Amino acid sequence: MPLSSPHAPRIYPETDASAQEIAAFVEFAHVVDVAGWLEQLSRPDASQRLLALQRAQRAKVFGNMSLDAQVDLARLMTMPDLAGIVTQMDADDRVDLFNRLTPEEQQQLMGQLAREDRDDIRQLSAHDEGSAGALMTSDYAVLGSDMTAVEAISELKRQAPETETIYRSYILDEQRRLIGSIQLHRLVLAADTALIGDLMEANPVSVPLEADREEVAHLIARYDLFALPVVDAQGVLLGIVTHDDASDALQAEMTEDFQKISTVLPFSQSMRDASIRVLYSRRIVWLALLVFGNLFSGAGIAYFEETILAYVSLVFFLPLLIDSSGNAGAQSATLMVRALATGDVAMRDWRDLIGRELLIAAALGATMALVVFPIGIWRGGADVALVVGLTMVLVVIIGSLVGMSLPFLLSRLKLDPATASGPLVTTISDAVGVMIYFSIATMVLSL
Repeated sequence: MPLSSPHAPRIYPETDASAQEIAAFVEFAHVVDVAGWLEQLSRPDASQRLLALQRAQRAKVFGNMSLDAQVDLARLMTMPDLAGIVTQMDADDRVDLFNRLTPEEQQQLMGQLAREDRDDIRQLSAHDEGSAGALMTSDYAVLGSDMTAVEAISELKRQAPETETIYRSYILDEQRRLIGSIQLHRLVLAADTALIGDLMEANPVSVPLEADREEVAHLIARYDLFALPVVDAQGVLLGIVTHDDASDALQAEMTEDFQKISTVLPFSQSMRDASIRVLYSRRIVWLALLVFGNLFSGAGIAYFEETILAYVSLVFFLPLLIDSSGNAGAQSATLMVRALATGDVAMRDWRDLIGRELLIAAALGATMALVVFPIGIWRGGADVALVVGLTMVLVVIIGSLVGMSLPFLLSRLKLDPATASGPLVTTISDAVGVMIYFSIATMVLSL
């Protein structure tokens, strides 16, 4: 059975495999699996084996490796070898690699490339990271509206070697403004003499250069597109973003959001390749800041020291109560961050959602209060149970409202709402929970 079968496990050659076994693997395996195998090897060994591949196969394998691995291997190759691979890579992939090289390495590489390739790289690398312009490729198929179906198919055969996809072609006017698009299967089924202008889908969905990569991915998913055109202010077609590149961008966006939710400063390297220095520097900033946030909880405890000394049993319930507040807040924040990211909710929905969240949080708090009330009676009597029950209701309500409101507030301030989740919400909820708990205890127990 061929190693490229989708049902076959990804079994890479052993380190002591014979030359014949490796040759058989490289011949039959999918380029993605060959790329995965090379990434398991040491970088010098991977570079040597990559260059041993047939010239046409090198760029395909290299393009399916992680960007970190590509950069490492690029620095082990001679510039002529690297230029040979870069020339055959997809336009958007080679720009991603180019942007990760040092200015000196970029200059050396440019000196080895043809003028057309240099101009293409300069144009694509000029766009902001994370924008549609940075994701797009200039390798797309173009047809004229006055062509017949048979002429269009002949033209696509001519363009196919230089384009990333011919499944959808784009129709431009004399000023290269996008006026329509057409799918390949419609061309194949059309009468030979049918005009493209009559067959095309007019006014296709498109995005401007500065559109965010998350918006691009959502549009491709919403309209079930294979590729999304990118146009300038005058409607001139500049490139397309394919669904696989949009998927990669969305995955990168989600990874960044998860990092922010955990209050980790975003980093682009994989966990395996990231250095100790990078991981430390990305994690220490928020951890250090949250230490000062936790000081408010300590200050609250110190302020109510007399109450605590008089009713030591209150300490037993302190972790339970503040953790419940933080957990409720983290739940609300996570749900709201995801809803904002997917477009399920917008800023105008805040008032409606705050009222609904208040009712839900009150129900949650009351249910949790009923759970802890018997424990309060057992540990400190009816008075302590009343304090614990009232506090549970209030801290869950406040934690939930804080968790739901912070993402909206950060969005209003043009900040990433993902930062509101996890430790940040928990820290705020903890400090507020301590103050509420001992304030209620002081009022109730003093009576």
